[in-house]
Amino acid sequence: MNTAVDVNLKENLKSLKLPHMAGELDSALRQARDAGQDYADFLLQLTEHEIRIRSENRLKRRLKEARFPLLKTMEDFDFSAAPDLDRRLIRHICTNEYVKERKNVIFMGKSGTGKTHLATALGVEACRQGIRTRFASACGLANELIEARHEKDLQRALKRYASYGLLILDELGYIPFSKEGAELLFQVLAERHEKGSVIITTNLGFADWTEVFGDANLTAALLDRLTHRAHIIECTWESYRLQETMKNRQKA
Repeated sequence: MNTAVDVNLKENLKSLKLPHMAGELDSALRQARDAGQDYADFLLQLTEHEIRIRSENRLKRRLKEARFPLLKTMEDFDFSAAPDLDRRLIRHICTNEYVKERKNVIFMGKSGTGKTHLATALGVEACRQGIRTRFASACGLANELIEARHEKDLQRALKRYASYGLLILDELGYIPFSKEGAELLFQVLAERHEKGSVIITTNLGFADWTEVFGDANLTAALLDRLTHRAHIIECTWESYRLQETMKNRQKA
């Protein structure tokens, strides 16, 4: 193959919107010529490179769109510090079957038990499988919706949050909502019922949710939707941060 053909081939790949194959072409051609590589093997290697880069870029876009405050993975989670956690259930949830089945996941427990880590890790797993994911604090989402309403952009915001395959609401219960915020958050979650999965982390038992939402009827209606066909995981073990503090004191 001569230089002119190489140039034309690269241009053709770009025209076909195969930029990663075009970028890899010179290196792949040198290796193929030096090794006397078969045409089919050469083409397979080049197409696999295109597929791999596209997959990596899609994951980067998904992770950026999700807006995780910190990137936490299931591989990084210290299961030894959570002895009561059902690992088999977590492995099952990591397959993202719950997203396909439009089920929810609720992590309940006191601060420092790794609820946010687990929720984020499940979000990362969803992104790896091409599921559009969005992470937000419960209070942050409520404020965002209030602002959208004041700017007459609420319908667009509601449509956007309804479109995600997975919505993660972190730290529900730490700060009470205003009446407007509670109603708007209810609207988002009610719209997703049996249409899209939600992961929630909370430090409150269900009986205490009225303290956050302020309205007993609204809270009951919300819980009825959220807990329907949901995985409810109670994080009853000691706080990671407390355990780490105690270990550091012992070392000191």
